[in-house]
Amino acid sequence: HDWCISRQLWWGHRVPAWYCQRCDEISVSREDLSQCPKCGAQNLRQDADVLDTWFSSALWPFSTLGWPKRTRDLQVFYPTSLMITGFDILFFWVARMMMMGLEFMGDVPFRLVYIHQLVRDAEKQKMSKTRGNVIDPLVVTEQYGTDAVRFTLAIMASPGTDIALSTDRMEGYRAFANKIWNAARFISMSLEKSGAEPWKPPKDGDYHPITDPDGQLSLEDRWIFSRLSRIAGEMTAAWEAFRYHEAAHLIYHFFWHEFCDWYLELKKLTFAPVSGPLPPASENLCRAFDIALRLLHPMMPFITEELWQRLSPRQTSVALSPFPAHDPSLIKEDAEEEMKLLQDIIVNIRNMRAELGDEARQKTTAIFFAYHPGVRDLAEKHRRTIERLANLSDLTVQFETVDSFAGAPWRVVVPAMIDVQMQRGLLQRQEKKLSDEMAVLRAQLENQQFLSKASLRIVAERRKRMEEVVAEYEQVVEWLHQLG
Repeated sequence: HDWCISRQLWWGHRVPAWYCQRCDEISVSREDLSQCPKCGAQNLRQDADVLDTWFSSALWPFSTLGWPKRTRDLQVFYPTSLMITGFDILFFWVARMMMMGLEFMGDVPFRLVYIHQLVRDAEKQKMSKTRGNVIDPLVVTEQYGTDAVRFTLAIMASPGTDIALSTDRMEGYRAFANKIWNAARFISMSLEKSGAEPWKPPKDGDYHPITDPDGQLSLEDRWIFSRLSRIAGEMTAAWEAFRYHEAAHLIYHFFWHEFCDWYLELKKLTFAPVSGPLPPASENLCRAFDIALRLLHPMMPFITEELWQRLSPRQTSVALSPFPAHDPSLIKEDAEEEMKLLQDIIVNIRNMRAELGDEARQKTTAIFFAYHPGVRDLAEKHRRTIERLANLSDLTVQFETVDSFAGAPWRVVVPAMIDVQMQRGLLQRQEKKLSDEMAVLRAQLENQQFLSKASLRIVAERRKRMEEVVAEYEQVVEWLHQLG
């Protein structure tokens, strides 16, 4: 058949046809010919073309291992355990490898095939030089970093969908890499300023948290090691199921939103000058960071290797260290629940101050009303932490008896640094406006005549707007409740 010039490979299996320069006889043979079978002449010329590239590729599982010789590699690695490929070459390559393996080796080359996604442009168009929408991996790797590009592909590798690659996503995951780098710098600088000895990984490989001299373990340490254990188990399950995007999402949200946004912020409150060995608070911080780096390493190998060695110089690579395993003994349900409540309180105060126009850098007071004794005790126990992380000058904790509560068993009142009466009036007018809009939208969405005549796009927009208005309305009502 005709073959375009771009497919005229210079390597491959040459077509086994020889042309006699004397009698023009064309001979096909399994063995190389030295003379013409017809006239005996020795001036033969073999066809310079090669067989279909898929023919050569079909031999790959065993030809790369020394076949037709019975090499040690062939005995050990054939059949292999897993074949990874795109769905577009299942017939061209995978099926042909199966047939060639059965024909020449008497066994299939693999029994498990992972079908990955195709990488397209941001508009989900196939990349083409003609369209000019090709994303050069060398260019984006140079621009955003290898780790950011790798992580982008991993987190977008959802089964059944192609990857719509965009530079915006790579930019976002470069910021993620910077976040990790800055976290490492903070840890390193904090340990240096403390005056303590450099951290040394446990020789026995035990990465359980250590307690203080009184046998106590802080809330943040119990919480972070519990979360690490859960993440390790969930990531392992994701790896084994080839759900790489789930593993990427797990470590991304853990590292950014739990380790950096909360654990490090809580640790900042415990740093103090010391001499000699690291105190338990700092030791556990290093252990937790070490585990987190090992969890992230398969997807961001370069930054994790660099930071792992900076945390404590090793003779081996992080790639050769054990991947963290789920440890049920580290799971602390009470610590996770307590931490969740503490986070909710701090976030609620932050959001309330921001929405009420309170300047975030200016400290103010707040009153915490607890409807449950356990909630009151927790707020009192962590009162200084709440004040520091919510930027309060003082938090007053009070117990308030109620018959029942449908929502959270607590509420916070922040004396706004603006005219409360004016703010209440603004919120009441906003509440009326949203209530009126909800009534109009509800009437439309319950009107069968409107639904039958309006386009699907218009109906979808109305439904989406209804959800937004309801959410805004509920938030305004909550703010009015907080104002009293």
